[in-house]
Amino acid sequence: MIKKPWGGRFHKNINKLAETFSTSIHIDHRLFKQEIEVNIAYAKALKKAKILNTQECNSLIKELNTIAKKLDQGKIKLSEQLEDVHMNIEHLLVEKLGDLGKKLHTGRSRNDLIVTDLRIYLKEKTKSILHLLTELQKTLINVAEKHIDLIMPGYTHLQQAQPILVAHHFMAYFEMFNRDKQRLQESLKRIDIMPLGSAALSGTGFPIDRNTLAQELGFSDISANSIDAVSDRDFIAETIFAISLIMMHLSRLCEELIIWSSQEFNFITIGDEYTTGSSIMPQKKNPDMAELIRGKTGSTFGNLLSILILLKGLPLAYNRDLQEDKKPLFDSIDTVEKSLAVFSGMLLTIKFNTKAINLALQKGSICATELANYLVEKGESFRNAHNIVGNIIKYCETNNKTMESLSLSTFNKFSRKIADDVYMKISLKQSVTSKNRFGGTAPRLVKQAIKKAKQKILNNLV
Repeated sequence: MIKKPWGGRFHKNINKLAETFSTSIHIDHRLFKQEIEVNIAYAKALKKAKILNTQECNSLIKELNTIAKKLDQGKIKLSEQLEDVHMNIEHLLVEKLGDLGKKLHTGRSRNDLIVTDLRIYLKEKTKSILHLLTELQKTLINVAEKHIDLIMPGYTHLQQAQPILVAHHFMAYFEMFNRDKQRLQESLKRIDIMPLGSAALSGTGFPIDRNTLAQELGFSDISANSIDAVSDRDFIAETIFAISLIMMHLSRLCEELIIWSSQEFNFITIGDEYTTGSSIMPQKKNPDMAELIRGKTGSTFGNLLSILILLKGLPLAYNRDLQEDKKPLFDSIDTVEKSLAVFSGMLLTIKFNTKAINLALQKGSICATELANYLVEKGESFRNAHNIVGNIIKYCETNNKTMESLSLSTFNKFSRKIADDVYMKISLKQSVTSKNRFGGTAPRLVKQAIKKAKQKILNNLV
């Protein structure tokens, strides 16, 4: 059995089952690059503090780089007996450098080391997710521009409501994902704080220059309270919350694509590359990627609840419960990265069935609101206009007619204020064109929104 670095005060070895139960290397092994980076920076800090001489510092850095290279190449197997990534790296150093390897942990704890690793990792992953969100926004703009003149039914309560541009619909998701980017960029400010130098909870008594160490590791600030530094996992909860909202937004659009691709709607076709078939029904083409993203959204919500429950009852400062923070975080990051990449690819393959969309637009008196607005323009109060149009719709349903097909004489049975110009007013094109206040679906405004969105992407703005 490998001797534990913390085992000096113990009379007996840890129970084997307890050892296996408590190990985290199967989870935190993915932090080895950050661990090496922090160790190299810390070796330099120890040299500046005159705890290491130049030769010792150089030897440690050289061996750490060698370990990193071998780990990256899969030439080193990390041990469960050494519990975590920190003790594994330290053990490898001691194996090679003897007592020099034991000096590196001077003035620090695994408590401030792990949270430093996590913050560096999360800074990198947050930037990766931001990039994927930007690529998805580019795809949304692409779809919007490609179908800039296509009108479709807009829905509330999943019932036809008013005509909108397909481009306007997809640009709504651009705005959602823009808010997601804002949240992540805001959270980066709170992630970008270095806790190293806090040691176990009370700080370090060695002359470690924390400001220089922060600069070396690329942090913009250092933690102000050593107790808070080692126990804080707000930044993890905040990140998982932001990811949960990203996944929720993806799930909503997936739900729409699933509905639109059904035979009942037939608005779109999703490319073969992102659909699957049935093992028993030869005719099936299932939107499985959209369904899987929708399904995986639930696990990110569960991860958010998991981290909040984990933290809610912990006294200060560090508790071993915090070892469980990485599983929900890593799972959420893996899920959102894969989901964003798959979704962007899938979205580029969709094709709109304009014939089916146009047929749908002919049902349900979708321009009824425009008729009510027309009557208001003719001097009718809106409530009276609403009631008049309601009676017209009732007549159409009873007689199996569409509002647009009614003769002027029939319209006049309900209101003498309706004239020949009504047909232009209740046309699909006029309906969308009339929504000409900022944020509306008028083609001119949607084109402006797309132009502004492209400029944001170009200038890396949110």
